[in-house]
Amino acid sequence: MTVNVAAELKSIVRVRTEPVGRAVSRLGISANTLTLIGLGLNVGAAALVASGWLTAGGVAFLVASAFDTLDGAVARASGTESPFGAFLDSVADRYAEAVLFVPLLLLFAAQEQRGLIVACAAALVGSLLVSYARARAEGLGVDCEIGLLQRPERVILLAAGLIWPDLLLAPVVVILAVMTNLTVVQRALHVRRLLRAKAE
Repeated sequence: MTVNVAAELKSIVRVRTEPVGRAVSRLGISANTLTLIGLGLNVGAAALVASGWLTAGGVAFLVASAFDTLDGAVARASGTESPFGAFLDSVADRYAEAVLFVPLLLLFAAQEQRGLIVACAAALVGSLLVSYARARAEGLGVDCEIGLLQRPERVILLAAGLIWPDLLLAPVVVILAVMTNLTVVQRALHVRRLLRAKAE
């Protein structure tokens, strides 16, 4: 996904969640509380997957992921945006994404599907490194919000795989394994190019 398309989609989501954010902020619910609720819901989704209810887990994962956009909208509406809030949101997002892969690893291990175990582990590592690459780049003063498979795309793919496990789960895990790690490489090349341009 190009920078312009990603930025445009983010802008559309932000505009549509602002009214909801204002309504929630009037209830006195803080953005950080929503972040933690979203994390708790993701843990619940993982528990459903671990119990063998993959479709229900996928739906719960989608619902929980909605809090990823809602907490930011509430913070903006209530004027409570803060560095710690951004930090908490980022950490919670990493846990929320990683926790879904754990029951999948156990599922594939129980089924003795070694290829999918490797793919699931690669998808987990790649998903975490996509986010780490961006955070590290921004620490160097480089914008790195680019990539083939950013978090919204990963959420949609993983949810689809869980909701239709017989049809989509295996290919989705393989796609995530390949594309997340390609995104890491893409971001690394992007950062190298921008840092070299800065040095010239």
